Amino acid sequence: MSSAENGIFVKNEPGSFDHSNEEISRKRLEALCRNYPAPTTQSTLSVEEADHRSRHWQSPEEGDIQIGSDAHKKAIADMFRETFNPYKPSIIEWPELDEESLKKVISLPIWDIAVHTEGRARLRMAAYAELLTDPELQDAIARNAWEEDRHKTVLADMVTHYGIKLGIEPPYEMPKDAEWTYLVTGFSECWDSFFAFGLFESAKRSGLFPEKLTEVFEPVIQEETRHILLFANWLAYHRKHLSLPARIKLEARILGVLFYLFYERLSLVKTFDEDGKEHTEDFNFTVRGTECVTDKKFEFIPFMKLCLAENERRFKGYDKRLLRPQLAPWAARRAIEAVGTWKQLKWEVTSLFSKQPKQA
Repeated sequence: MSSAENGIFVKNEPGSFDHSNEEISRKRLEALCRNYPAPTTQSTLSVEEADHRSRHWQSPEEGDIQIGSDAHKKAIADMFRETFNPYKPSIIEWPELDEESLKKVISLPIWDIAVHTEGRARLRMAAYAELLTDPELQDAIARNAWEEDRHKTVLADMVTHYGIKLGIEPPYEMPKDAEWTYLVTGFSECWDSFFAFGLFESAKRSGLFPEKLTEVFEPVIQEETRHILLFANWLAYHRKHLSLPARIKLEARILGVLFYLFYERLSLVKTFDEDGKEHTEDFNFTVRGTECVTDKKFEFIPFMKLCLAENERRFKGYDKRLLRPQLAPWAARRAIEAVGTWKQLKWEVTSLFSKQPKQA
């Protein structure tokens, strides 16, 4: 059996620079996504109609949808399929930027990690989809892989158009543990997307970036909303169908994933481009990157509140019976409470010690 027949992607030797054979990976993604709407449907939908459809979806199912039920599974798959936005990267008109705007875009320290993340995500999702025996869930997660591949294409086209130099891409290899890497990718997207919503809105409000450029990335950001909505509901459905021992094992793996992501976000990865220039990849840019997208002083509580508001807005159009990711919003609310309590305590202590004793 050939390597192409043995899995989704060619498994290369560690350190090989082959990108897991792009041609084979794309063919396998297309095979898995056999029923996805062809991008040519864009000709029958206006940009506005496609955008609205991608943001609004309601299940025809009446009454409550029990988590873990067949109705829940159908809603998950239908939501992801029917909210597909058929935009094509090849016809994106990248706006011309003035010198100052171009320098600002090129200077953002996100492009390496963004391209590499999408490259890994498409592979991990496709690998996990291949393991599934349920056709509805396999279709949804395979579509997710296809959309991650499209995100990578959008980013690749953008960095080429604007002459942004990237570090050399690592080889994308077949995951040895497809469930683990899918969990890592899913939880990572849930966390990063929450803060990306706030960052993106901050960038739009700042006026530092041309409106036409932020408009290009708007459907990509909204797709991330759909991706984490899919992941949250897949996980809830999956949990309901596990035996007690399997459920305990899954929860232990999730705990391990969260520890892994916490460690990863404390680290910086250095790569080099073809000219030998160093590039630093910050896995926690979505939390620390506000100073790069706005000229205003960073204020923690207002930014967390903006992330919460944007998170609510982006999910608003989807059926409320589908679960929303909770970890990042919960952490943001607890952080707001903690910072508020600390500021109040600090003020009270400062006030106490600043009082002068009365003169005798």
